[in-house]
Amino acid sequence: MTRLLAAFRRPGVWAVLRRHAPTVFGLLLLAGAVFVVQREFRHLSLAEIRVALEAMPARALWVAAGWTVLAYAVLTIYDRLGSVYAGRPVSYLRTSLAAFCSYTLAHNIGVAAVSGAAVRYRFYAAWGLSPGEIAKVIAFTSLTFGLGAMALGGVVLILEPQVVPWAGTHTPAWLMRLLGLVLVGVVTGYLLLSRFLPHFTAFGHRIDLPGFRMACAQTVLAAVDVAVTAMIFYALLPPAEGLGFLGFVGLYLAAYSAGLAANVPGGLGVFDTAILVGLQPYIPAPQVISALLLFRFYYYIIPLFLAGALFAGFEINQRRHLLTRIGPETRVTDSLEGPALAGLSGLAGAALLFIGALPARGSRLALWAGEWAALASHFAASLIGSLLLVAAYGMLRRLRLAWVGGIVLLLLGGLVALLRGEPWFISGGFLALAGLLACIRTAFYRHARVTGEPLSASTLLPLAISLGAALTLARIGWREPVADEPWWAVPFRPETPHTLRFAVGLSGVLLVVAALRLLRPARIRPAAYDMAAQARLAALGARVPPQADGALFAESGAGFAFLKLADVWVGLGDPAGDEAGRLAVLWRFRDLCERNGVGHAFHQVGPEMLRLYEDTGLAGHALGDGRFLVLPAGADPEALLAQLSEFKI
Repeated sequence: MTRLLAAFRRPGVWAVLRRHAPTVFGLLLLAGAVFVVQREFRHLSLAEIRVALEAMPARALWVAAGWTVLAYAVLTIYDRLGSVYAGRPVSYLRTSLAAFCSYTLAHNIGVAAVSGAAVRYRFYAAWGLSPGEIAKVIAFTSLTFGLGAMALGGVVLILEPQVVPWAGTHTPAWLMRLLGLVLVGVVTGYLLLSRFLPHFTAFGHRIDLPGFRMACAQTVLAAVDVAVTAMIFYALLPPAEGLGFLGFVGLYLAAYSAGLAANVPGGLGVFDTAILVGLQPYIPAPQVISALLLFRFYYYIIPLFLAGALFAGFEINQRRHLLTRIGPETRVTDSLEGPALAGLSGLAGAALLFIGALPARGSRLALWAGEWAALASHFAASLIGSLLLVAAYGMLRRLRLAWVGGIVLLLLGGLVALLRGEPWFISGGFLALAGLLACIRTAFYRHARVTGEPLSASTLLPLAISLGAALTLARIGWREPVADEPWWAVPFRPETPHTLRFAVGLSGVLLVVAALRLLRPARIRPAAYDMAAQARLAALGARVPPQADGALFAESGAGFAFLKLADVWVGLGDPAGDEAGRLAVLWRFRDLCERNGVGHAFHQVGPEMLRLYEDTGLAGHALGDGRFLVLPAGADPEALLAQLSEFKI
């Protein structure tokens, strides 16, 4: 036991846990959600879901649309109050744009590069707010939703302690009410602190609390936001005996919290399963699923395209002065369009999984291609969708191999949709997304190990497994009764022979896992700071400090020296070299620091590349001599400068 505790105290172990624990926990929740759905709803008919969708009243659709508009209107007030709290009020029109884009992109994509904090930083930095003021806006908006959720959830648990079936039915009512009182007590404590304590110090940082009226406005606004968002879903459900709106709010909050804990975009799969199980005693599953699909369409999909267009327009407007200076090979890499399109590719993969589970409509093209094409459309669509989700994960890591695979899979997805007789705009959407990806080649600059390193046993094994699994599925996929089912459903069909179920399930899982293994980024190996590295930096025109811990170079030769501090690695000066190489090595440094569980920063840099540093999540701090220290937003520049002063740099 002592050895085990000592192992967990090692910095490397904690770095690995910090980096991978949220992902592992999310995957476990997602796997549990899939298991519950298969167990509880294995007899669910797709035809019943289609009938429920067609039976949805037009009035319910219009009411849900109205609640959606109101929900996003409430969200825009968050940022307005946040800018007032930061001491730099921004016009409501601007804060509305920042709030809508940041919340929508964070809801749907949910990755660090395009999280709400990063998107907000881009807006508010352009409008003149300092990194500290932006950090206050981000903290205020993040805290506001939590206050509303705790206040409303606490009230629901106090009034209806049995509202959550998977917890309330097996937990004493007094314990659920006690939990509700705790939640309300936390909110009350925050309000009292805001009334009597203007600020306090925690972990060495001074935290300024808003005034009492501002804190009350936060709580009320967030409670209204949660209630209005839940009302979108509630309006799409049929009347159910025993389920009032207050009870549904409790179910919605529990499901939404589970989705947040899973750390997947939009709580996909986890939120849906929690809602399905929670509403099972009240409403038939087909009607719940039809409401779920429409809710995601209203609250996630439509706003995503609107926010994407608005954010792209803002970025283009901000970068017009750079387009004449930066060469064509680097005009896209330094932006957030790559992760955004990776997120859309993931949504396209999820759509293909859903399409593969629906009946084929049939078309002239399908008749021309033959009956085998129509049969295989279910199996092929689900398989392509699964691999597209894997490719989207690789594209989030800026892998060139994943970018190529994503384009190919999107083209195949469009072809399968045509063969199935789906509406033209579905196939057109897949093809348009493939075209957009093809236009931003430079956004995906990293090599995977399978393409960037000599083949090793750890690479050859998943490569061989993926090829074998793909060939096995291709051979099985044309046969009855497999062809008319999505691949992931075949192992759960009791009428399928046991050997076939085992072959499909094992091959499908092996293919997805092997594909994930093949999309491991190539190792980033910094160079030792020896005479050869110093000479190479001098030849590039880079800063050559007398003391450093290593140097990092891009394939094209650009590079810089860096210093390792306790929890942050600091680049010493701007990267030197050609434009494309400077940008590539900057991102490589960020990846290297992430893999080592530390932050990244740059010291004594010029103003020319400030925008590019901001794209990697850094904020500029002027040093007074025309040079800057760029460090993570919200970090203390004085503390970092104090650490740097100990070195002769």
